[in-house]
Amino acid sequence: QVQLVESGGGLVQAGGSLRLSCVASGGTFSSYAMGWFRQAPGKEREFVAAISRFALSTWYADSVKGRFTISRDNVKNTVYLQMTSQKPEDTAVYYCAASANRGARSASEYPYWGQGTQVTVSS
Repeated sequence: QVQLVESGGGLVQAGGSLRLSCVASGGTFSSYAMGWFRQAPGKEREFVAAISRFALSTWYADSVKGRFTISRDNVKNTVYLQMTSQKPEDTAVYYCAASANRGARSASEYPYWGQGTQVTVSS
């Protein structure tokens, strides 16, 4: 079983940057592909980005492509989401998750989830 804890959320102005972190414990971190999802009030949880076990492949939602970067450090058991050029539409609770499937874009493919961290982008 894997436990995930996100951090780094907060308030940022449009055009600004924020870096989210997610620390994993209780499992072999490098055995899992990792993903980031976000959910705004009244909206469905949506895929943001994913990264393969050894970071050879990454995947992004079209809405964040070119602005967000997912990365991981298998020594620190941590996955990151670097967000730049942020827009008010990026406001949401951001969740990290672990999956056995590389490139998974559906929340149902991720059995392990963090508690979420709030990101608010002001205009």
